[in-house]
Amino acid sequence: MKAIQMTTFGEPDVLKYKTIEDPKPSNNEVCVKLFAAGVNPNEAYVRTGTYAFLIPDLPYTPGFDGAGIVESVGEDVTRVKVGDRVFVAALLAQKNTGTYAEKVVCDASAVHLLPESFSFEQGAALGIPAVTAYRAIFQRANIKPGETVLIHGASGGVGLLAVQMASSIGATVIGTASSEEGKNLVLQSGAQYVCNHVTEDTIEEILALTNSTGPDVIIEFLANANLETDLKVIAPYGRIVVIGNRGSIEINPRNAMAKECDILGTAVFNIPKKQYEECLIGVSALLKSGVLNPQVGSRLPLSEAKQAHIDIMSKKAKGKIVLVID
Repeated sequence: MKAIQMTTFGEPDVLKYKTIEDPKPSNNEVCVKLFAAGVNPNEAYVRTGTYAFLIPDLPYTPGFDGAGIVESVGEDVTRVKVGDRVFVAALLAQKNTGTYAEKVVCDASAVHLLPESFSFEQGAALGIPAVTAYRAIFQRANIKPGETVLIHGASGGVGLLAVQMASSIGATVIGTASSEEGKNLVLQSGAQYVCNHVTEDTIEEILALTNSTGPDVIIEFLANANLETDLKVIAPYGRIVVIGNRGSIEINPRNAMAKECDILGTAVFNIPKKQYEECLIGVSALLKSGVLNPQVGSRLPLSEAKQAHIDIMSKKAKGKIVLVID
């Protein structure tokens, strides 16, 4: 089969498009013929060989998320059958041969039914982004109906799903985006308000939308740039959930003391197994009920995984980047 494989760590050009042996499922494993694979920042970090959460053995085929049709199953598999349309969310799977490929073999528990109303590309946009959004919104922030939520970078793959989840339970959502196209996507996903990215100069705009109290919850994608501003704008007793960071930042802890607010971190590799499974059960239910509508931002052929990794780290992604597999 055709796949992306890396034999060394490094820049995106270590991602090579080549022919490798087809994987075969063992007990409690499933083989899925893939038609799309999701591209995540985590995979770009893993590619460097410096990611604290995972340094894989080489050669290695990247990819945790994808969607396609079940081709074969190992013994004792009952949750899916050959021919089922499915999405793959294999981040915490014990077995995962990588979704940047025409086929993937992974734990049966990582394979979930994909409703007919969703495309394979939309299915590939779930996995890490959907689990991250669900974890941040429901398990860490514990958002309640009627609360106000500020979602930084709401036009990305995770952000749009977070907007949909928060608005579905009656929260008031403020999203930020840098382009008009991104802002329109945020509004279409259910946000009541959308504005430019929050800076020291635009704090008053957020306060004006929240009766001068600030949002109850902030979902933060770039804490090294925004955390100090978050502490100034958050409502008293509010919660800041950090799900993204690319460096260090100096903050004044007195801002947290004065608000008695909480700063909550989350990283998908750290989610306890039971809570991770709860995330996927919740995501599947929201998908089936029509709450979730994954947005695919750009599509590239599998052979252009190198470019996908360049794009995913450019901070300009709108919706999900997906590799299309013929």
